Amino acid sequence: MGRLALFIVFFAGISCAIFITFVSRFVGYSESVWKTKLKQKAFAAVPDDDQIRVSEDIHLEVALRTASDVNVADTARNSAAETEAEGSLHAALDMKKQGKVDKALKLFEHAYMLAPLHPDVLNHYGEFLEDTQKNVIMADQLYFQALTYSPGNSRALVNRQRTAHVVERLDHAMLQRIDQKRDAVSAIPDAAPGLRRAKKEAYFLHIHHTVGIEGNTMTLSQTRSILETRMAVGGKSVVEHNEILGLDAAMKYINSTLINRLGMITIKDILEIHRRVLGYVDPIEGGSFRRTQVFVGGHVPPPPVEIYPLMEEFIVWLNSEQSARMHPVRYAALAHYKLVAIHPFSDGNGRTSRLLMNAILMQAGYPPVIILKKHRSHYYKHLEMANKGDVRPFVRFIAECTERTLDYFLLATTEFPALDTNGDSSRTIFVHESDAQIHNSEGKTLDPDDMEASSCINNSYCDDFDGA
Repeated sequence: MGRLALFIVFFAGISCAIFITFVSRFVGYSESVWKTKLKQKAFAAVPDDDQIRVSEDIHLEVALRTASDVNVADTARNSAAETEAEGSLHAALDMKKQGKVDKALKLFEHAYMLAPLHPDVLNHYGEFLEDTQKNVIMADQLYFQALTYSPGNSRALVNRQRTAHVVERLDHAMLQRIDQKRDAVSAIPDAAPGLRRAKKEAYFLHIHHTVGIEGNTMTLSQTRSILETRMAVGGKSVVEHNEILGLDAAMKYINSTLINRLGMITIKDILEIHRRVLGYVDPIEGGSFRRTQVFVGGHVPPPPVEIYPLMEEFIVWLNSEQSARMHPVRYAALAHYKLVAIHPFSDGNGRTSRLLMNAILMQAGYPPVIILKKHRSHYYKHLEMANKGDVRPFVRFIAECTERTLDYFLLATTEFPALDTNGDSSRTIFVHESDAQIHNSEGKTLDPDDMEASSCINNSYCDDFDGA
């Protein structure tokens, strides 16, 4: 009996040791993944309560098509249009040989519009952009499209091999530049008055442009009034008011729960975001997966029975070590695209996807990206291109929006020497022009005297603040 008890104790000890080892390895893995994600100080996007009152969206339905949706009708080219495109292509090549670049460019664009799937048009147009416009990124994109529609095209293969590494280096340089600006913003003390004002203005801009992308007609000043006073705006629909309030509630939820949490993002988190996004507009559908089949333009999203398995796969990818090792901007952009492609909700898919993207960016120390409503067509176009197989243009688009947002914060928090206002010109301090220059993402000098409003950094941010 004593030997049996000793054996049981010995066996139990071994079992406990194995279990503890397994649990410690699992916890260590989870911590390593999330420490990688949370190296940077999280960005708190929501203004303080003393700056804005807080309290507790339906139109963005991106017409995405999966590869299986591409049928014969999509790939069949109209013979008449193709014949005209080939004629324009030959004329463009002749103009190129004669050195008439402007005329050649118009002819190439005409041929591309007529036959966007023609490998010869894509190849020659890309070579023209590469040689005369030095636009390697667009040329590489055209070569990629040529290979998509004609995988065995030898000319496209040679061209793509030449440009792929160049484009990769350019993308890497852009991400490094964005990281440097992110670090500069992170170094600004949280209590700095300029940063506090910038956060407040950026918060209004983010909500205004996010609902504006989907057709909300509220102006920036009206959006600000609703968020600060909770008073209705005359002549505007209840739905438009509720879209703004829902996005505000979702941003508050993300700011208070997700960005500082050390742990995995779950399906429940995404449902909670959606519940707030749609809570004021459609409380019944908010926070739940769709139960009916929906149709978005010519695209038929997955049926309801496939949504939960697809979301489980998405969550596995979202929390994987592979994803954690990606650059945060690329990781956030891919998460946005994948969730939109699944289309798990009856409404509010776009807003929820953009909020998830911004939650990931804020965890990595970036401010929430502002996608301007005037860039709506570019936003849709890049999503559609990602759906066709090339996700890089969409990642670049998100990277450009991220850099533009960082430029806004850097300009808004830059302190310039004060000028004497006593009227004595002899005591006026003159600042050398080179000492007061700030450059935007395109390398152009930004002059603070040319700003129309405190929240403008360039013409993009002065885009229709009155909501026209």
